[in-house]
Amino acid sequence: MSNARPPLAVVVKGWPRLSETFIAQELVALEAAGHEFEIWSLRHPTDIKRHPLHTQLQARVNYLPEYLYEEPERVWRARAVAHSLPGYAEAYRIWRADLRRDLTPNRIRRFGQACVLAAEMPAEVLGLYAHFLHTPSSVARYAAIMRGLHWSFSAHAKDIWTSPDWEITEKLSAAHHGAAFGATCTGFGARHLQQMADTPDRVDLIYHGLDLSRFPAPPERRPRQPQDPIHFISVGRLVEKKGFDRLIAALALLPAWLDWHWTHIGGGGLGELLQGMAEEAGIASSTTWHGACDQPEVIEAMRHADLFVLPSRIATDGDRDGLPNVLMEAASQRLPVLSTPVSAIPEFITHGTHGLLSEDSPEALAETLLFAARHPQKLAGMAESALNRLRNDFGMDPGIAQLSKRLTAMLRGS
Repeated sequence: MSNARPPLAVVVKGWPRLSETFIAQELVALEAAGHEFEIWSLRHPTDIKRHPLHTQLQARVNYLPEYLYEEPERVWRARAVAHSLPGYAEAYRIWRADLRRDLTPNRIRRFGQACVLAAEMPAEVLGLYAHFLHTPSSVARYAAIMRGLHWSFSAHAKDIWTSPDWEITEKLSAAHHGAAFGATCTGFGARHLQQMADTPDRVDLIYHGLDLSRFPAPPERRPRQPQDPIHFISVGRLVEKKGFDRLIAALALLPAWLDWHWTHIGGGGLGELLQGMAEEAGIASSTTWHGACDQPEVIEAMRHADLFVLPSRIATDGDRDGLPNVLMEAASQRLPVLSTPVSAIPEFITHGTHGLLSEDSPEALAETLLFAARHPQKLAGMAESALNRLRNDFGMDPGIAQLSKRLTAMLRGS
């Protein structure tokens, strides 16, 4: 990287994060494609471990004040600089309109962080790109208005389905200083955002895909017999939308003659509650909780499992998965998949062809788990089909090429 500061500022909620491998994969690929940028993170890392991808990234990482009261001098100094910027008055007007509809500490913090971002970004910055449509995009938008720059975003799941309609619509409207473009990783999400945009072509469908060169070749799996023990594995944060409470209830419904074990990988706020549920359901002795792991550890665990299970569902606040990368990671290791037909999951998994899709009730999940245990040859065929689909239709390169084209046009002001 040259001595000059790069022309692109990438705004993220936290860096690095084990649960957001897809962001690290994308940014490493953009660097490989020739893009130079700096990362501006709204939060400091909380994960102890890092993925190998995080160490590959060359970009400088800057941390904005996570809470404004923790760095008052920095915030007030930035506010004075921001106040002198040509677009400050307009950014302040838009923020005040947003604040009237969302009178929360988070909305106030967004504007303070935007002032710091606008004041501290080097003069070379020509555009901003935010990962997630909610908080990071708000900070990027306010800062871009202050500096008179274009901005853009990548949307994923929770940020689409839990953001208020008025905010999404305005972030997709040129009349409200909306994004130059938006990218999202599922057709389901893209159609929703395109309907809310002033012009549909403001939003692109860009699948994350997988860089298969980062993964070991899939193992030649030993044929499992229906009477053999079966090892289930799940990878995902312990939050409501992942549906692990219903999976625990489903596992408790399996017949006593079935010899099974379930391994879970991932952190999250519901850990104690779900482990308590497993105890109460009488399945704790058949369950292993690994906590957060880095990607090589995840892949190694997948290579020794018989069935990947992700019972995604729509949470009470509307949050839901998009197309979880872990489904593709499982497919990369020829591991059969059981999930649910939520959101964009059927864009990758066709029931009975590339894996199994179950309704998320405990009874339906238990029935599907039992089917999987009884029909290992059918599952092996589905796993092979999913691996072929991953290789043929969900590679990373086409999405990176489209995103690179969009970012280059934004930085050129076209």
